[in-house]
Amino acid sequence: MTSDPPTLRDRFATGDARLGIIGMGYVGLPLMLAATAGGFEVTGFDIDRPKVEGLNAGRSPLQHIGHARIRAVVDTGRFRATADFAEIAAVDAVLICVPTPLGPHREPDLSFVTGTLDALIPHLRPGCLVVLESTTWPGTTRDIVVPMLEAAGFVSGESVFVAYSPEREDPGNTAFVTGRIPKIIGADEPHAMALATALYGRFVAELVPVGSTATAEAVKLTENIFRAVNIALVNELKLVFERMDIDVFAVIDAAKTKPFGYMPFYPGPGLGGHCIPIDPFYLTWKAKELGLATRFIELAGEINTAMPEHVVQRAAWALDRQRGRGLNGAKVLLLGVAYKKNVDDMRESPALVIWQHLAARGAEVAYHDPHVGVIPPTRRHADLAGECSVPLDAERLRAADLVLVTTDHDAVDYGLIAAEARLVVDTRNVMAPWRAVLAERLVAA
Repeated sequence: MTSDPPTLRDRFATGDARLGIIGMGYVGLPLMLAATAGGFEVTGFDIDRPKVEGLNAGRSPLQHIGHARIRAVVDTGRFRATADFAEIAAVDAVLICVPTPLGPHREPDLSFVTGTLDALIPHLRPGCLVVLESTTWPGTTRDIVVPMLEAAGFVSGESVFVAYSPEREDPGNTAFVTGRIPKIIGADEPHAMALATALYGRFVAELVPVGSTATAEAVKLTENIFRAVNIALVNELKLVFERMDIDVFAVIDAAKTKPFGYMPFYPGPGLGGHCIPIDPFYLTWKAKELGLATRFIELAGEINTAMPEHVVQRAAWALDRQRGRGLNGAKVLLLGVAYKKNVDDMRESPALVIWQHLAARGAEVAYHDPHVGVIPPTRRHADLAGECSVPLDAERLRAADLVLVTTDHDAVDYGLIAAEARLVVDTRNVMAPWRAVLAERLVAA
């Protein structure tokens, strides 16, 4: 007597399936590494052909994911990248990891999601699992993804299975890699949930199933709104305590010793990255559609968006106080242009907003960043593309009227800055150990 052939759920549980991951960026690439480590074969899809060629040659497009890791997985034969969406026909599951930016009026831009669906639907084979991982407003999977699939002749829960599982990546955070971050999974029918949990359970240590795709979408937005609101709170506290001559970082360090009821968040020059500056407004937009106001979220957005201008004002004040001149004609060295420490991620970086404010007031701006050798093209700051990082040495520091710390990378000689800089404006509290040495040359912002 022969046994029945394994079902797709069985094959997911054993890793005996091929996955298609669409988008080989900050979400898709770590997901691919986790999936291949779990035994899956993965085809990575991306419309950037040079990126595809580089991946197949073992080159990583992301600094925090080194070339060696990509070469190793390519050499196993478990991973190959392509720009040809016809190869969707060979995969058992499609995981969509594409950007969901904001439009010019802070409205959701789902064009990458819908464009991806348009490209994959003609090649999708019946019985496939489709999972959206991109952050979006609650109801997107149910109201946009499923209808697009069904308009092409698929039936959700029968000939196609649809789930939502939001990414939770933190680039550069080695303590929490994809396989060790609990995975939220939402589906609107039981077959899709069973398939998605079997798939992710193969390479993620902890699964967190929720009752619907909309709930899972709401979880992701809630996580990012929580951070945005709390960062706005400490940014506002910083402004108040600054006027009272109180060090906000000292306050936070003392407050966090309370073992309950408090979680530390830190002020900075503004929000960056693809999530925190953008995702809260997906819920704001949806709430307006329902006739509701999200005043808390919008206020947080106003506070955080205003921080780069505050930093520039502090820089102008510091120059005027110490050197009797403002920003016009001043030589300013920006220290760090990535949005967070120890990565090359430039998405929504507040440093670029600060740069443009400084330049508009007549400053001569240069930058040093050990992780960003050349500023890449960005949607909002196209004029800065191609600017190159300058060496950080004593001569450069002495020549600058002001060193403005915007990113607190570890690979920077802050002792050299303390010894040689004529004036430092610090937005990250990274110069605190040298406060006594810097004395009147240090200004917090």
